[in-house]
Amino acid sequence: MPTEEGHAAHTQNDAKSGLPGRMPRKINVTMIGAGSFFCASVMKDVVLIPENQGGELRLVDIDGARMELSRQLVQKIVEKAGQADKWVVRASTDRTELLPGTDYIVNAIEVSGVDCVRFDNDIPLEFGVSQNIGDTIGPGGLMKSLRTIPVWLDILRDAERLCPHALVLNYTNPMNMLCLASSRVTKMEVVGLCHSVQGTSRMLAGYAGVPYEDVQWKCAGINHLAWFTEFNGPDGSLYPNLMTQAADRSSKFATDEPVRTDMMLHFGAFITESSGHLSEYLPYYRKRKDLLDKYTDTGYRGQESFYADNWPNWRKGQDESRRKQIAGEEEIKLDRSFEYGAWIIESVEKNVPIIIHGNVPNNGCIENLPQDGCVEVACLINHNRVQPVRFGRLPKQMAAICDSNMRMFDLGVDAAIHKSRELAYQSLYLDPLTSAVCCPAEIKQMVDKLFEAEAQFLPGFN
Repeated sequence: MPTEEGHAAHTQNDAKSGLPGRMPRKINVTMIGAGSFFCASVMKDVVLIPENQGGELRLVDIDGARMELSRQLVQKIVEKAGQADKWVVRASTDRTELLPGTDYIVNAIEVSGVDCVRFDNDIPLEFGVSQNIGDTIGPGGLMKSLRTIPVWLDILRDAERLCPHALVLNYTNPMNMLCLASSRVTKMEVVGLCHSVQGTSRMLAGYAGVPYEDVQWKCAGINHLAWFTEFNGPDGSLYPNLMTQAADRSSKFATDEPVRTDMMLHFGAFITESSGHLSEYLPYYRKRKDLLDKYTDTGYRGQESFYADNWPNWRKGQDESRRKQIAGEEEIKLDRSFEYGAWIIESVEKNVPIIIHGNVPNNGCIENLPQDGCVEVACLINHNRVQPVRFGRLPKQMAAICDSNMRMFDLGVDAAIHKSRELAYQSLYLDPLTSAVCCPAEIKQMVDKLFEAEAQFLPGFN
C-alpha cells in the first residue's frame, strides 16, 4: 500500500491535472440511476476526456420518462462536443441489457424517489430529532440505507455475473454504508466518490487568501467527516489565520460555517462537509432549540427540514432544466467539472497517475479506526486502478468522532444485508444525535413508525 508521504505533492492539484496522451481503446460506461443529478455531468466529463476513442454511454433508470430526458440530453452533449461519430448513447429500464461489456459502472440510484423524504424527516422530528439533510446518518440516513442497500447489492450481483471486471464508481448516499455493504458482500471493485474534499479544500484556500494552486494539505477520515489535518501555504500552516477568523464569531468565515468553524476551534482541524450536514453527525448542536438558534442558520448552514422541504422541487427544476437544454432554450456548457469520475477513467485508461480521495475499505489505511470499516483517504489511480494510500493515525479526538459514526454504520449495514429490524434498532441506538435526544425505548418506537410508513420500500425485513 502506498504511503501518503510518498505522494505529498498531490495535495494542491487533486484529480484535475489535465492528462496527456491518447486513450488506447473504446470504452463502455454505464450510469445506473440515469435520472440523477450526476448523469449529465459525469457523462459530459467522459466525452470531454482529451483524445478519447469513444465507445458507448449506457443509461439505466427504472423511471422511463426521466431516463429518456437524460438520454436526449446526453445525446445533445455528444453532438455539441462534435463526437457523435465516436459515442453511441443507449438507454434501458433493464440494467441486464446494458451491463454486459461494461468497463465502468457509475452508480447514482435514488430508491423510492421522493416518496420517503417527508417520512425520513417528519417522523424523527416528532421525537425531537431535527435534521437538515438526513441522508447519511441518523434516522434519515438509516432508513435510506435500508431502502437502498438491498437494491445496490442486487446491482452488484448482476455486475459480478455480466461484467465482473468493471470498476464501480459510487455516488449514492449514504456513501459510507453503501461502500461498506459492497465490501462485505461483493467481489466487485468499488470506490465511493464525493466532491466534499475538492470543494472544501478550495473553500479553505479562499478564506485563507491563498491561490488554490499554492496550498498543500492532508485529509482523511470518513465520508462527510474527513479532517484536514494539515493545510499549508507557501509560508507554512494556514491554520493560525483560519483559527483567528473562526474565533471571531461575527466573521464571514464563522457565519458562513457556524458548525465547522466551532468544531475546528475545539477539535483542531476543519471537516469536509457543510455545517448543516455536519451538525447531524454530532451530539452537540441539534439537541436543544437554544443550540439550534445559536449554531444553525438557513440552507446548508443547518436549517431544519431543509432537504425535505426543497428536494422534490429541486428534482422538478432539474428535469425542467434538462428539457430546456434539449430544446436549445438553455445553454449546454462544455466545461469539465472536478467530479472525480471521468478523471479516474482517464487515469486508468491512459495510465497517467493522479490522486483522488475515495471511500474504500480501511484495511490499515487509518490505523486507529475500525479496520473492517470504510474510510475516505487519498487513493493513487493509474492503470492498476484504485490503490488506497496509507494515512497512519488520525489525532485521537478526530478519530473518536469518526469512530462514533462508524459504529452506527456497522450495525446499519448489517441490518440492511440481513433485513433485520432488530439490528436497525441497535444501529440507531448508537447514532450520536439520536441518542443525545432520545432514550432507547423512544428510538425503537421511532424506527417502528418509520418502518410502518415506508413498508412498501422495505420488502423482506423481519
